[in-house]
Amino acid sequence: MPDAPQHADADALTATETGTRSSSHDTGAGLDAVLRGGPFHVALRAAIAARGLPLQRVQHHLSRHGVKVGVTSLSYWQQGARRPQRPESLRAVRALEEILQLPDESLIRLLTETDEKAAPGQPPGRTYRSFLEASDVLDKLLVELECPLDDGLHTLGHHERVRVGACRELLERESQHIVRADRDGVDRFVAVHHGDPGCAPERMTVHALENCRTGRVRRHHDTGVLVAEFLFDTRLRAGETFLFGYGVEDGTAGVSREYVRGFGAPGGQYALQVRFDENAVPVRCHRFTRHSAAAPRGGREELAVSRQHRSVHLVEARVRSGMVGIGWDWE
Repeated sequence: MPDAPQHADADALTATETGTRSSSHDTGAGLDAVLRGGPFHVALRAAIAARGLPLQRVQHHLSRHGVKVGVTSLSYWQQGARRPQRPESLRAVRALEEILQLPDESLIRLLTETDEKAAPGQPPGRTYRSFLEASDVLDKLLVELECPLDDGLHTLGHHERVRVGACRELLERESQHIVRADRDGVDRFVAVHHGDPGCAPERMTVHALENCRTGRVRRHHDTGVLVAEFLFDTRLRAGETFLFGYGVEDGTAGVSREYVRGFGAPGGQYALQVRFDENAVPVRCHRFTRHSAAAPRGGREELAVSRQHRSVHLVEARVRSGMVGIGWDWE
C-alpha cells in the first residue's frame, strides 16, 4: 500500500525538541561521519542521541506519520539486535530520516550497503534497494487487482523450473502449485515475477498451463515486476485442494546470476530446478537463504551441477517465511 499522506504541521517537532536539535550541531561532524560509514544501528543511535529524543517521543512522531513501531523494536534497531525488515518497518526508517532531520536515503542507504556486501570474488545478488522498490510497486499493483494480502490459499507443494539461455539470460520459468483453500469461494491465484535488472516486463509473455486461465496482467518497467492473475474454473470450498500451473517467458534482461523465491508465510514443499543451455553452464552453483530482503544471506551450500542434464536443484521440505534461492558463478 502507498504511504499515508503526511502533513508538515502535524509532524513538526515541538519547540523544546527543536531547541535540542539546534544545540546538537556540535555533534554534527560525528553524526555525519557515522551516516557515511555506518553501520545502520550505530547511525540510528547517534541520530536519536543528537536530537535528544527519548524513544517514546520518536514513537510518537512515527505514529503521526501513520507508522506504528514499538519502543522495544526501536531499541533493538539502535542496539543492532534486530534490523528493520517488514514493509511497515522500512516505511518507519524513511519516516525516521524526516523526523530526525537526516539527509534523504541516509539510513536506507546504510541498510542497502550492508545487504550489498558480498564475499570476496562473489558477485552481488539482487540488492535490498531493488526488493524495497519492488515491494512498494507490488503493493500498488495488488491493490489494482483487488487482491487481499491473505488470498485464502495454503501452498502444499510448489515445483518451479527455471531455464537460463545461451546468452546467460533468464529465459523462462514454469510453476506448478498444489494448494488447499482456507475458506469458501477462492477462485484465483496472483503470481509475481520479478525479472533481472534491465528486464522489460512489457515484452514478457504469460501462459496458463494447467487447470487455470490467464486473467488480468500488470507490469512495471522500472522495477521489472510483472503480476498476473490466474483464474480457476471453479470456486473452491474450504479444505478443498487444487493443482494448477503457469509459465512466464522472460529473456529480456542481461546476464542472470541467481533465482530467488520469496515466501510470505510458511508452507509445504518447495522444489527449484535451474537448467542451463549447453553453451552456458556455470562453473559453480550454491543454495542460499535470507530471512527477509533486509537480512544478510545465510544457509550457503554448494550444489553439484549435473553435466549431463546441465541442471541444478534444491528441495525445501517445509518452507518458512523468507527467501530461498540458487546462485551461480559464470567464471
